[in-house]
Amino acid sequence: MSIQTTFKKVKALIELLRWNKPSGRLILLIPAGWSLWLTPSQPPSLEMVGAICIGGLFVSGAGCIANDLWDRNFDSQVNRTKERPLANKSIRVSTALLLLLSMLILSLLVIVSLPIESREICFILACIALPPIIFYPSAKRWFKYPQLLLSICWGFSVLIPWAASEANLGGGFPLIFCWIATCIWTFGFDTVYAMSDKKDDIKIGLNSSAIAFQGKDKSMVSICYIITSICFAIAAYTAGVKLIFWPIWLAVTIGMQKEVLILKRQDSNNAKYLNHFKNQVLLGSLFLLSLIVGRIY
Repeated sequence: MSIQTTFKKVKALIELLRWNKPSGRLILLIPAGWSLWLTPSQPPSLEMVGAICIGGLFVSGAGCIANDLWDRNFDSQVNRTKERPLANKSIRVSTALLLLLSMLILSLLVIVSLPIESREICFILACIALPPIIFYPSAKRWFKYPQLLLSICWGFSVLIPWAASEANLGGGFPLIFCWIATCIWTFGFDTVYAMSDKKDDIKIGLNSSAIAFQGKDKSMVSICYIITSICFAIAAYTAGVKLIFWPIWLAVTIGMQKEVLILKRQDSNNAKYLNHFKNQVLLGSLFLLSLIVGRIY
C-alpha cells in the first residue's frame, strides 16, 4: 500500500470521526466544563479535565459513526453530507463498525481511569446514555423532533462529569438547571443546524424540528436561547458565583439573541447556518469563562 493511499484512508477515518471539525467536539465539551465548574469540588483537577475531554472525544466519535451508519444511504442525497466517507463509499461499513466498537471500548477505559468512588455511577450513566446515542440518528425517520433526542444525549455531558467529580448526582439546583440549560441550548443550535438540510430532508422524507416548526423555527430558537440563559443563571446563582459572572452572562445572553436576528435577516445559505453553529461554540465558551471567573474571583 502506497503512502498516498494510506494517507487517504487515515484522512477518511478522521473525517468519519469528525475529528477534522473541532467545533462539534467543543460544543459537547463546553457543557461538561459548565458542570465541572458548578460542582462543590471546583476547581476541577487537571486529571479530571483531561479524562472528561478524552472521553468526550471518544464518545462524540462513536456518535458520529453511528449517525453516518444510519444515514449512509440518505447522506448521498444531501448536498452537505454527500462526501462523507460512508456516503461516498471511501470507507466500508465493516471498517466503520470496527471503529465504532473501538471508540466504545476506549470510552469504557476512560471510565475505568476515574476515581474508584465515581466509577460505578459513571458506568451506569454511560450505559443509560449508549442507546440514545446509538439510535438517535434513526429518529429522523419516525419522530418529528429528532433534535429532542439529541438534546437528551447532550444532557449526559453534564451528568457524567458531575458524577465523576462528586461520585453522586445530588447536585440540587446547580446540576438540575445546568442540565436543563444544556438540553434546551442543544435543541436550539441543532434546530439551526437542521435548517441547512431542510429542503433535502423534505425531498427524501426525513424529519427535523426545523421542518416541524415550519415558519416559526427561528422564533423557537430564540425562545430556546432565552430559556438557556435563564436556567444557566439560576444554576450559577444557586452555586454561589461572584458578581463578576453577571456582566459576561448578560453579554452572552444578548449575543445569542443577536445571532438569531442575523438568521432572520440574511438569505438562507449553508454558510450562515455553519457560522451560527461556530458562534454558539464561542458563546458557550464565554458562559464557561463567566463561571470560571465567577468561582475564582
